Amino acid sequence: MDYYIELSNFNMKTNNYKFSLTFAQRAIDYAKKAGDVAAQANAYATLGAIYFELKKYDDAIEVYYRSVSLYSTLKPSGNQAFSYYRLGLCYMEKGDYSKADVNFDKAKTIYQTIRIPNAIELLNLQKGIVYSAKGEYKSAIPIFSQIIAKPDSEDTFKTKAEALYQIGNIEMHNNRKNLALNYLNRAYELNGRNKNIEQKAKILLSLSQVHERLLDVNRAYTLLKKHLQLKDSIAYLNAQKLGSEDYVQFKESEKLKTIEQMDKENKEQQKANKVAKLISILAIALISILSLLSLSLYKNNIIRNQSNLLLKEKNAELQIAKEKAEKASKARAEFLSTVSHELRTPLNAINGITHLLLEENPKESQMNYLTSLKFSGNYLLTFINEILEINRIESSAIETENINFNLKLLLGNIQQSLKELASINNNAFTIEIDPNIPDFLIGDPTKLSQIFLNLINNALKFTKNGEVRVLLTTNEINEEFTSIHFEVLDTGIGIPEEKIETVFDSFAQGSIEINRKYGGTGLGLTIVKKLVEIMGGKIKLESVVGKGSSFTFDLSFKIGIDAAAQEKMAFDVDESILDGKKVLLIEDNKINQMITKKMVENKGMLCEVIDNGEDAIEAVKNNAYDLVLMDVHLPGINGTIATQTIRTFDKKTRIIALTAISLNENRDMLMSFGMNDVITKPFDPADFYRIISQNLTK
Repeated sequence: MDYYIELSNFNMKTNNYKFSLTFAQRAIDYAKKAGDVAAQANAYATLGAIYFELKKYDDAIEVYYRSVSLYSTLKPSGNQAFSYYRLGLCYMEKGDYSKADVNFDKAKTIYQTIRIPNAIELLNLQKGIVYSAKGEYKSAIPIFSQIIAKPDSEDTFKTKAEALYQIGNIEMHNNRKNLALNYLNRAYELNGRNKNIEQKAKILLSLSQVHERLLDVNRAYTLLKKHLQLKDSIAYLNAQKLGSEDYVQFKESEKLKTIEQMDKENKEQQKANKVAKLISILAIALISILSLLSLSLYKNNIIRNQSNLLLKEKNAELQIAKEKAEKASKARAEFLSTVSHELRTPLNAINGITHLLLEENPKESQMNYLTSLKFSGNYLLTFINEILEINRIESSAIETENINFNLKLLLGNIQQSLKELASINNNAFTIEIDPNIPDFLIGDPTKLSQIFLNLINNALKFTKNGEVRVLLTTNEINEEFTSIHFEVLDTGIGIPEEKIETVFDSFAQGSIEINRKYGGTGLGLTIVKKLVEIMGGKIKLESVVGKGSSFTFDLSFKIGIDAAAQEKMAFDVDESILDGKKVLLIEDNKINQMITKKMVENKGMLCEVIDNGEDAIEAVKNNAYDLVLMDVHLPGINGTIATQTIRTFDKKTRIIALTAISLNENRDMLMSFGMNDVITKPFDPADFYRIISQNLTK
């Protein structure tokens, strides 16, 4: 029996699957005749391995279950654990990850029982793949990271390449394209050592998809072509393993043997039936009684099956609805990501030019315009950030600041920035503040500004030839804190009673006609409601059609102090640190080049401008700079790759990333390429100089 198993394995290794199947079946037949359970189990495991290699997964599952059922009558062994492991792989190929997980757990338990720890690594890899397939990336990533961390020399089962491939796909799913590219390239390099062509085909496909997302179409096409060629080769090799006629003949032979066995068993059964016939006659009476009970159970079973069928249909409908919702959510996320970059880039020009004009001592008559422009630009940036992170707001992941701010100055700036909108609709716009309310409070001025900008903007937009009033009164005040009642009133078109309940829902509008006439996204009041709740309040609405609306809410604040001097100190920069420093600016946008260079030179620094990554690398290699300002998105080599290349020969020069993408999403990724800090566009001048000053000091 061992001899036939050995012959079967040898023929399988030499791709002679026809003889491999024959010898495996002979081993099974001899094991049955000898009554050797262990040999039967081993022979079935061998047959299962052949089916697995031939990709006949249903046949493999059937045979492996015979094997493990025989092993279960014996002491735990490595062969038994390996059969469970291969069962798990079969279910993985069929996409049944729950059953795969169950079989991997059984294999792991046996390996731990017989103390074979090395095999656990292979099981951990499969567990990680199961988690990843289910979309449970938080559980999968630690497993893959642990495997990746091992030295190549200790990668006994060649698991590291697969772990790198899996984590690369996760990063691609999370739209971190550069990280995905790094992991997949490493996986491709390791794959070249173990010659796993099926794994290589998968890696090539993923690399093609990443390059496609990076808009590198030529590279994506080349990799996809290699993938398809390799897939064709694999398909050809699989076709050569066993002819279809050989497989059919073997299965027919198996069926004939099964029929012979069944015929033998039937003859024995006929003998037993003669005895059973007498027993059957005696049981007729009992069966008659049981039939009535069975009929009742049958009817109940029909009803239950109908209910189950209805439930399955409903579940299928819910699954389709869920998938549609997920696709819509993904589309919105991709849209917002694009909007982020497209809005931030021109906004950087607006804010930068405004700052430069204010620095050049404008006329007194121009100061109000420039101050309002700066205020509007800054709060437009705040709106973009909040709208782009609406999902984070809705999940309550956003946090509030607690800083000292001047409430009356904040409202005055808002009134100034909305004065033109009020005049367009011929509205009287007033702000009335209870004199008992302190000037300085401790809270979140950004979110409070956004609340008022949304409410007042709506009031002015939906009111013509009327009045918009903002009232602030004191609910309670003591030495430490105050509670303030806020109210925004208008004499506009009002909101119908049936719409009041839904007006705070995302993308809600009063009607199609209102949307066409007045515009808007329907997100403003949703953001207001969430922000008021985050700050500890609850917004209320009263409205009458044709007479106007009133939005009210109460918020509590700690009483602050007059911090004008402290604010001035916070924005001052030690010019002695900046003076004379040599700065290299890599930026392809001409307007941004002009603004950033002017801001740098205004502090006494020397600035050299380059518009691409290739020249930037050569410049740093051949010159000494105190600081490099590196735009992330460049033509040709992007800023991250340029920085990574520079770090191969220069570890000391400070490099700061300039990016129009959300800082929260990209800081860790940018730092991983060797950058020392990040400045987001549009630049806040105070932050711009502060970050540069801190890095030059370091």
